Amino acid sequence: MGQCGITSSKTVLVFLNLIFWAAAGILCYVGAYVFITYDDYDHFFEDVYTLIPAVIIIAVGALLFIIGLIGCCATVRESYCGLTTFVIILLLVFLTEVAVVVLGYIYRAKVENEVNSSIKKVYDEYNGTNSNAQSRAIDYVQRQLQCCGIHNYSDWQYTHWYEESKNNSVPISCCKTNTGSCTGSLTHPEDLYQEGCEALVVKKLKEIMMYVIWTALTFAAIQMLGMLCACVVLCRRSRDPAYELLITGGTYA
Repeated sequence: MGQCGITSSKTVLVFLNLIFWAAAGILCYVGAYVFITYDDYDHFFEDVYTLIPAVIIIAVGALLFIIGLIGCCATVRESYCGLTTFVIILLLVFLTEVAVVVLGYIYRAKVENEVNSSIKKVYDEYNGTNSNAQSRAIDYVQRQLQCCGIHNYSDWQYTHWYEESKNNSVPISCCKTNTGSCTGSLTHPEDLYQEGCEALVVKKLKEIMMYVIWTALTFAAIQMLGMLCACVVLCRRSRDPAYELLITGGTYA
C-alpha cells in the first residue's frame, strides 16, 4: 500500500514538473502581455511600480523552467538532496507568487486614482500630430476602446487642441468605425462614440491586473501540490528502511 502511494506521488510529481515547464511559458507570456498592454496606456498612469507584479511573474516563469528540470531529475533518480532543493525552491516561488497576488490587489486599487489624476493632463497635451506621444496614445485608446473624451465627447471642447483648431470638431479617432463619412464634427454627435475613455481605461487596466492575480493564484495552487508530492516521497524514503533498500538494490542482513 505504501509503495503504491509513493509511486502515485512520483507519477504526479513528474506530471507536475511537465506542467511547470508549460506554466513557465504561460507566465512569461502573461508578463509580456502586461508590459505590452501597459505600454499602450502608460501615459494615463505615473506610478512605474505598477509593473512590479509583471516583472516578478516573468522572473518566476523563467525560474520555473529550472525548477521543472530539477524536479524531473530529482524525482526520477529519487535524490534526497535534489528533492529537498526542489521543495525549498518551490516554497520560495510560492511565497513570491503570494507577494504578486498581494501587490496585484494593491496596485489594482490604485489604478483608478492614477488614471483620474493624469488623464486630463494627457488630453490637454494633445495636438493631433503623430509625432506627439500623447496624441498617439489618445487616438489609440479612443479607437481601441471605442470611446471619446474623458467622460464623453463634449470634454474635447475644453482642450487646448479644440480651442486652437476652431473647427467645432473632435479627433477622427472619436468616429464610429461603421461611419465612413464622419469628420469628427460636433454637429453630428450620432457619428461619435458616446462613452468617455476614463472609465474604460480604468476597467482595462484593472482587467489586466486581474489576469496577473489569477495566473499567480492558479500556479501557486499547482506548486502547493508539487511540494506535497515531493514531501511524500522524501518522508517515505527517510522513514522506511525497506523502501531505501528497494531503491538502492540492497537486501536485509
